[in-house]
Amino acid sequence: MDPTFEDLFSGRCILVNGPVIVGAGPSGLAVGAGLKQQGVPFVILERDSCIASLWKNRTYDRLKLHLPKQFCELPYHPFPENFPEYPTKHQFIDYLESYARKFEINPRFHESVQSAKFDETCGLWRVKTLTNDNSTIEYICRWLVVATGENAEKVVPEFEGLQEFGGNVLHACDYKSGEAYQGKSVLVVGCGNSGMEVSLDLCHHNAIPTMVVRSSVHILPREIFGKSTFELAVKLMKWLPIWVVDKTLLAAARLILGNVEKYGLKRPSTGPLQLKNTEGKTPVLDIGALKKIRSGKIKIVPGIKKFSTGKVELVNGEILEIDSVILATGYCSNVPSWLKENEFFSRDGYPKSPFPNGWKGKSGIYAVGFTRRGLSGASLDAVRVAQDISKIWKKEIVCNKKCKSHF
Repeated sequence: MDPTFEDLFSGRCILVNGPVIVGAGPSGLAVGAGLKQQGVPFVILERDSCIASLWKNRTYDRLKLHLPKQFCELPYHPFPENFPEYPTKHQFIDYLESYARKFEINPRFHESVQSAKFDETCGLWRVKTLTNDNSTIEYICRWLVVATGENAEKVVPEFEGLQEFGGNVLHACDYKSGEAYQGKSVLVVGCGNSGMEVSLDLCHHNAIPTMVVRSSVHILPREIFGKSTFELAVKLMKWLPIWVVDKTLLAAARLILGNVEKYGLKRPSTGPLQLKNTEGKTPVLDIGALKKIRSGKIKIVPGIKKFSTGKVELVNGEILEIDSVILATGYCSNVPSWLKENEFFSRDGYPKSPFPNGWKGKSGIYAVGFTRRGLSGASLDAVRVAQDISKIWKKEIVCNKKCKSHF
């Protein structure tokens, strides 16, 4: 079914007989698949040239899924049986492309959403986009699904003197491999999963990484006695309160990994699962970086005071000579930059109280992939959103048919 009626005003205004979905990543694809199965028309808008652009264009080569594949698959379509327990980046991209083909999902690429505003006069959303050739298009729709995710834009902190540093500086989203850094001293700023894995990759390519750890961090083994740590946590959460599960995971981590604090990796006072729920901070699942830290091949240092030509001064007064800087400083949502309804999303890009369950707001707005529960949480939200929209859409179709039959 064609999701749009005729383009109005020389192709600059399109009335959509269904929802507009912003974002063609896993969340947007999952909502599209659910709607497709219910026969509900929709439009997916994507600013880049492909689906899952974050995975394709802004991840390093050695990346693998941090969780077992059963926790990362999208609704209605499991991973191929021959995929390993932790699929590679390229396998996951292949899976997403097969998903889009299976459900015949065809996003409108190269359309960057500039604004989305609810028009109370007509009870519809107005979504304005800018295309690659600088033409604007306005989509008018009954429902808006925000599926751009938590990682739409890179976070680049300001550091004194960084512009005078003179060496190579890039964000982790632009890092592909440590091959070009062989024999180089590299400062990796950030100790999350990206910072740890970039540092490990640099070691594998005979670079000399130094990792800046500015704050506390939870490091857990990826597996506990042969079982996925995440899977174990999910099972325990069914029977035990979160603080008990946290204590269990930390006891296992200390048994398997030892005391990581003596290497400069201080643990937060709040447990890993509670911290994830309240602040969205994901624990690091160790895949080998800790061994390199213990051996001294990855050096841990405190925060940065300032940069100068070829050097960095740390908050403890130590000065290091370095060749390159990689900013593993994370990502953020870009929703506040284009969603003009301030009551729905906070400044940090997360749904506010109008989303009491995390995925449905008022005035026909929905959010998928913002509940800080990874791909499995996004998939659950996508199923709920597709079902909710489908139910309303079908009722309205029936109502319209009955109204027409009276004339």
